[in-house]
Amino acid sequence: MEKFDVTIIGSGPGGYVAAIRCAQLGMKTALIEKYESLGGTCLNVGCIPSKAMLDSSEHFYNATHHFKDHGIKINTPEVDLIQMVARKADVVKTTVAGVSYLMKKNKVTVFTGHGSFLTKNKIEITKADGTKQEVESDKIIIATGSKPASLPGIEIDKKRIITSTEALVLKEVPKHLVIIGGGVIGLELGSVYARLGSKITVVEYADRIVAGMDRAIIKELQRVLEKDLDFKFLLSHKVTSAKNSGNEIVVIAKNAKDESIEIKGDYCLMAVGRRPYTDNLGIDKSGVKSDSKGKIETNEKLQTNIENIYAIGDVIKGAMLAHKAMEEGVLVAEIIAGQKPHINYNLIPGVIYTWPEVASLGLTEEQLKENGQKFKVGMFPFKASGRAKASGDTDGFVKVLAHETTDEILGVHMIGPRAADMIAEAVVAMEYRASAEDVGRMSHAHPTFTESFREACLDATGKRPIHI
Repeated sequence: MEKFDVTIIGSGPGGYVAAIRCAQLGMKTALIEKYESLGGTCLNVGCIPSKAMLDSSEHFYNATHHFKDHGIKINTPEVDLIQMVARKADVVKTTVAGVSYLMKKNKVTVFTGHGSFLTKNKIEITKADGTKQEVESDKIIIATGSKPASLPGIEIDKKRIITSTEALVLKEVPKHLVIIGGGVIGLELGSVYARLGSKITVVEYADRIVAGMDRAIIKELQRVLEKDLDFKFLLSHKVTSAKNSGNEIVVIAKNAKDESIEIKGDYCLMAVGRRPYTDNLGIDKSGVKSDSKGKIETNEKLQTNIENIYAIGDVIKGAMLAHKAMEEGVLVAEIIAGQKPHINYNLIPGVIYTWPEVASLGLTEEQLKENGQKFKVGMFPFKASGRAKASGDTDGFVKVLAHETTDEILGVHMIGPRAADMIAEAVVAMEYRASAEDVGRMSHAHPTFTESFREACLDATGKRPIHI
């Protein structure tokens, strides 16, 4: 039986990053992955392929809606979904190959098969052909991620009633895609197919989409999706059933008045969130505790109740984000090595890759009010940005929340072009506890989208922004 210093179960962003960092710190490291390709959900059927499809569909949408505004005349473009999906698959293949290269470069031993605990130090690996082998490890990191959740009584047949995984490999553009759940996954994949010509209906139980993000930002996102992509939102609707009747799906939902309504389409995307994936992991044999929802319980060091076993990413509490899992992978590796790293969970950004993009960091206005914190608000619209005017991306705004007396930035919320990239400046500022005036006094290249963040900070200080 081969023995390792650290063994990681799961090769998603958290797992493979943990493996690299452990190896960098001199530990003999093993990585166990159930599937043939490394990278987990994110690289194979999540973050990377969905962004590839979002970019492809955005190119098509621009060609059909905006090229003529820029003085570009072309024949009427057509969607080649097969090629679009093939390109997406090539992006995934290249990215996965990159992770495999990194494992070899860092001398991480990779085992392919389903890993499950035999004891707190021993793991059994079951290969696809049924053969088994065991490894022993001083430390073990659980990084098995999550899988799509569903609703009671609804069968996901993977044909007409699908998850995000199947939505990335459809062979036709849906005529009417009904999305159950108004969260990030549903809105991103809905954007893909809306741009390609699908009618989109989002059925959401709550009275708003994307719960948890700044309400003003999300209200603007809903407005833009309705305006530009003709999304239809049925909020405060509880789905009671979804059935496949051949070439049609029928979704039944109850509205706030408890009246039943029927929504028909040709595909139904189940996007009601994700649940921790610990199936057949054998955590009972290890002694590790989990809660009623399957989340593994950890302390501030991400250590479970069993001292040598850690857990990171989607299997523990907190936002299910790839970059959160990556940070946790590094944190655990460094803790095992005797270092004292930390993560400020308040400063892990949330992003929605629609267009315009949405990015959120720190506390929302609603949270500050609940906490009784007095604050100032700074706003700057992209319609006043020279760079946004030049590119034709004038929807949205930047919102900065700062402490009323100290002027420290407490939250930054954006909806606009390249918000996913712009939020990084806010992360740096808030990690160093910058004030709104600090950012307002920093030079930003002109013309750029990031000037809007500076202008919003100027507004928060009480000084008038320059360009409005």
